[in-house]
Amino acid sequence: MDTIASLFSFITTPVSWVIVQFHKVYGALFGADTGWAWGLSIVSLVILIRICLIPLFVKQIKATRAMQTLQPEMKKIQERYKNDKQRQSEEMMKLYKETGTNPLSSCLPILAQSPFFFALYHVLNSIANNDTIGVINESLLESAQKAHIFGAPLAATFTDTAAEAQALDASITTVRIVTAIMIVLMSASQFYTQRQLMTKNVDTTVKTPFMQQQKMLMYIFPIMFAVFGINFPVGVLVYWLTTNVWTMGQQMYVIHNNPTPGSKAQAAYLERLVKRVTHHGKTRGRGERAIVKAIVAKGRDRNEYERKFITGLSKEGLAAQADGSVVKSEASAVATVEDGTSAAPKRQQPKRQTKAQRQSGGAKSADDVEPEAEPTSLSKSDEPEDAKPAAVAKKAAAKPGTGGRSKAQSGQRKGQQRPKSPSKK
Repeated sequence: MDTIASLFSFITTPVSWVIVQFHKVYGALFGADTGWAWGLSIVSLVILIRICLIPLFVKQIKATRAMQTLQPEMKKIQERYKNDKQRQSEEMMKLYKETGTNPLSSCLPILAQSPFFFALYHVLNSIANNDTIGVINESLLESAQKAHIFGAPLAATFTDTAAEAQALDASITTVRIVTAIMIVLMSASQFYTQRQLMTKNVDTTVKTPFMQQQKMLMYIFPIMFAVFGINFPVGVLVYWLTTNVWTMGQQMYVIHNNPTPGSKAQAAYLERLVKRVTHHGKTRGRGERAIVKAIVAKGRDRNEYERKFITGLSKEGLAAQADGSVVKSEASAVATVEDGTSAAPKRQQPKRQTKAQRQSGGAKSADDVEPEAEPTSLSKSDEPEDAKPAAVAKKAAAKPGTGGRSKAQSGQRKGQQRPKSPSKK
């Protein structure tokens, strides 16, 4: 074990140095030999590592979403080449290359943490074996051995014997109770993190084998942590419990503010976004503008929740723009001229005339003819009755396309036509 630790001294030495630097700070506050000083040093180490791994976490989110998007295409390839595994693998690699997706990107944070986890394990194991490692000298080694977290030494494990626990100045019962509680909390936090991802942040419109794999991991990972956790020192359990809690909180933040399209988390987020935009009358921050911009750019490819979001804005008199901003829908619906006045309405097309109207020379229909004004008085007109038919005939002759000047239709004689007598049946 010492040979392995010496081979990996390039990582164990920096890890031990970071722990010692944090121990100096917390030792001045809580005492150099207390479990608070050493325990908080390990927690601070986790936080420092996870902050450095945030860019990898962002890549993990993008890779996971890209894999979810590619699942329908991957399923088609599997069905098409189900009898040719080699061709299936080639087509899969071709698909990854064309889309720029790497399946291992989703494992980057865990892979990046592995060296630090390995180094911390050897540092604590050396403390349990009373061996100096890295920058931890004999005085720091003695201080670390005296440190207890809730009565359990940092280097104690669940599988230790009573004699080993007594050598570390602790009771085997206390050690097993503390380690068992930490193992349960570590497994429960891992299970909740994975379950939160599956129930809230997965596109429910696509049923793929990837979702089945994630469901299996939701149960496999907690079991693995429980099995291997009984061999971890208390300090390593503190490290792993802290990193699980960090992952859970980090994922909750991402699900709340940047959910996966088509997931239940997106539906809840867009409902909150409609209320915020309605209250303020605009989008606030780059994040909101980026999400609205992406929804507008999708056009007809929007999912159910995104269509409800656009409809909700319309009901509130708002309209989403291509740049991610939101404006009042009346401003985009009504055209305005430069001076601020409304533009003239569109000119309406005239009604189409019937064939009979065209043949009669464009005569007005009965609906278009204005009714003659009725006399407002009951007195007789000064015009003699014999003159009225002449006036009516003169008006009829003045209308174009009517009277004697109009061309006779085919089958009719020219000249004045006698009115047809009604037929007797």
